[in-house]
Amino acid sequence: MDSISAWFKWLHQASGIKLTIFYDSYDRSRFIEGLGTTLELSAIVLVLSMFFGAVVAWLAGSRLLWVRSLTNGYVQAFRNTPPLVQMYFFYFAIGPLIPKVGGTPLIGSMGWAIIALTLLEAAFTAEIFRAGVEAVPKAMIEAAQALGYSRGQIFRQIILPLALRVTMPALNNNMVNLVKTTTLGYAIAVPELLYMSGQIWSEQTNVTEMMFVLLVTYIAIVGVINQLMQWIEKRIHIPGFGQ
Repeated sequence: MDSISAWFKWLHQASGIKLTIFYDSYDRSRFIEGLGTTLELSAIVLVLSMFFGAVVAWLAGSRLLWVRSLTNGYVQAFRNTPPLVQMYFFYFAIGPLIPKVGGTPLIGSMGWAIIALTLLEAAFTAEIFRAGVEAVPKAMIEAAQALGYSRGQIFRQIILPLALRVTMPALNNNMVNLVKTTTLGYAIAVPELLYMSGQIWSEQTNVTEMMFVLLVTYIAIVGVINQLMQWIEKRIHIPGFGQ
């Protein structure tokens, strides 16, 4: 580690390329903290959006008109408004209405980022699941009904598992978009990767170097996600289904 730090120090002295995250412990710790926050935010929103997206997709098939109308209105509202506006809305419009405890807000910037991104991604996930549900053969649903399965059991045990397999490529794209959208946390001071990198380059005046680092880092994250999703897709693939 010391040899790597020494090499990057020499690189700065010899060429002016200032990659302080490799030889300055303070900058490195801030960059790692930002990376960790980005991954944590992505993981939390992914789990929540998958769960709520499945719930919304299930409610979209309700026999009650008002339930279908509400779910459709929610999906259209969050899919057709700018994500940054949504983030600002929750943080600046709804945030001040939440009671404070000892002068400290009950929900901080990280909490509002999770809420805003979850509602956004759940809307997209619901539409993905809806398309997957429509791809499930009606004969399977009718067979389950003939066996006495309830509507909830049919959705959980038959429709959702099959829809998940059909929608894996779309879910992969949605997950990649989620990681990219976490950068919006910068706007409300969430200490994610872009925010912490911005602090580094504002102090070290190494904007160009940090932008290259950011680009490579996000490419690496997305590459890992793509490989992982492709592996999962192969593992859960049912021969002859979803082709």
